Amino acid sequence: MIFAAGLGTRLRPFTLEHPKALVPVGGKPMLRRVIEKLRDSGITRMVINTHHFADQIADYLADNDNFGCDIDISFEPELLDTGGGLLKARPLLDDGTDEPVLIHNADILTDFPIKEMEHCFLDNEADVTLLVDRRDTSRYFLFGPIGCALSGHVNLKNEAPDARQKLEEYGFTLLAFGGVHIVSPKALDALAEYAGTLDRPDGPFSIVDFYKQNTDLYITPYTPTAPYRWHDIGKLSTLAEAENTL
Repeated sequence: MIFAAGLGTRLRPFTLEHPKALVPVGGKPMLRRVIEKLRDSGITRMVINTHHFADQIADYLADNDNFGCDIDISFEPELLDTGGGLLKARPLLDDGTDEPVLIHNADILTDFPIKEMEHCFLDNEADVTLLVDRRDTSRYFLFGPIGCALSGHVNLKNEAPDARQKLEEYGFTLLAFGGVHIVSPKALDALAEYAGTLDRPDGPFSIVDFYKQNTDLYITPYTPTAPYRWHDIGKLSTLAEAENTL
């Protein structure tokens, strides 16, 4: 599944007339880059959620014959955030094979090997595997100190200045989420159960909040073994950095 429904307010003025997923990087729209990355890794069945200028994404896919892939669109009249968007798209993702779903944000430019992440997910018999790395940010997933499972989540903006040092002293590893994850059918069932506890089960909610509160799931980290490119092109400054690397 490719998340492509966001408003992209930090990419204005482009997103005043276009969806964020179609912002060009190195002369090629980001949505095409993500589709081709997944397709070249052997993933040819995809669902893309849309909202902002949804018709432009539908037309772009049709004009390019879905880039040779089997693509469904999950249109959201109301933005549902990542958790709600995944839950709404689940019927389109369920093809009866009971396979896990790889989720990729449309605004993440990266060239790590998808197959390696798949092997990490399968070898660990994980419920969820997250692309993570040691990168400066304010919000971190905490892994350890026992094993490699997700232990929590912290926003250092809301913590004391020495919070990071203390967490590391207790054996936690602080890793930044990279916008790509693999989710098992068991985790999708748990996602639906979690939504049922909310005031609006069919409303918007973040999948990160779901991860934070579902300690029964075996959520493992994946960091590529070789150097790789990673850019969040969600704002003008980081878009310019991505352009420069290409």
